Amino acid sequence: MKLSVSARAVAAGAVATAMLLTGGAVADAASAPPRPAAAPDIPLAGVKAHLSQLQSIATANGGNRAHGRPGYKASLDHIRAKLDAAGYTTAIQQFTASGRTGYNLIADWPGGDANQVVMAGSHLDSVSGGPGINDNGSGSAAVLETALAVSRAQYKPAKHLRFAWWGAEEVGLVGSRHYVSRLATGDRSRISAYLNFDMIGSPNPGYFVYDDDPAIEKTFKEYFAGLGVPTEIETEGDGRSDHAPFKSAGVPVGGLFTGASRAKTAAQAAKWGGTAGRAFDRCYHSSCDTTANIDDTALDRNSDAVAHAVWELSR
Repeated sequence: MKLSVSARAVAAGAVATAMLLTGGAVADAASAPPRPAAAPDIPLAGVKAHLSQLQSIATANGGNRAHGRPGYKASLDHIRAKLDAAGYTTAIQQFTASGRTGYNLIADWPGGDANQVVMAGSHLDSVSGGPGINDNGSGSAAVLETALAVSRAQYKPAKHLRFAWWGAEEVGLVGSRHYVSRLATGDRSRISAYLNFDMIGSPNPGYFVYDDDPAIEKTFKEYFAGLGVPTEIETEGDGRSDHAPFKSAGVPVGGLFTGASRAKTAAQAAKWGGTAGRAFDRCYHSSCDTTANIDDTALDRNSDAVAHAVWELSR
């Protein structure tokens, strides 16, 4: 159909307007900050190197890394040195429990919205009867390697990232309770997520996800679903690790766990492999909780899941 002169003028104006609008949209898209890349693969070798160091520290200090003992402080100093070298701002928080001095280590990555803080943490102390390599060197090493991956990637999250290693968990969650109790109300409200990792390399592992916060739970469950690994809701350690003080203070919490002294069922063995009727970790709170007491596949999967959640929840 042939257009009249006036109609052609109107059409030309419409085209020009559309081009301006389209150009503006392209310009806006070009000026928008890029979405951060997905989390990197966390090298299992790096996590296991941290476990070997924690084992060496325990061996040199009476066979343990317990609260108030030299092995704990040496473990904390080792991790702090790694974080300082990687560009973190670190701080030591001191407290007293059971007549002994304890320490928390807090590490902040520069940048991100200080009004939205994503924290990942683990307890660093062992029981006095063993080196505590699964409980909880595994969580501590995975959180450390994730923090170092943030530095290697020079990750610039929208939210502020904070990592923590708690003292005196084994004597009643003392370190994490101390930290939370000293947060001002405003500071508590600024923590948008606290992720807890306690025993993530059990030798007869299950794959358990905390169900405390739906959004955090979904992040972990979708990650494992992508691997084809079924998960279950964590019940054995519910309320018994360092997420509990945060949850009580109203902070959204989540985390991962591979099982402790509870026995794996036949249905769980069919689903995950391993041995039915045997504890997820036969060396729980024992002297045999050494570097030999780790399932590499579980440690690798869970370490990658730690990083995935840190990246996804801090975007």
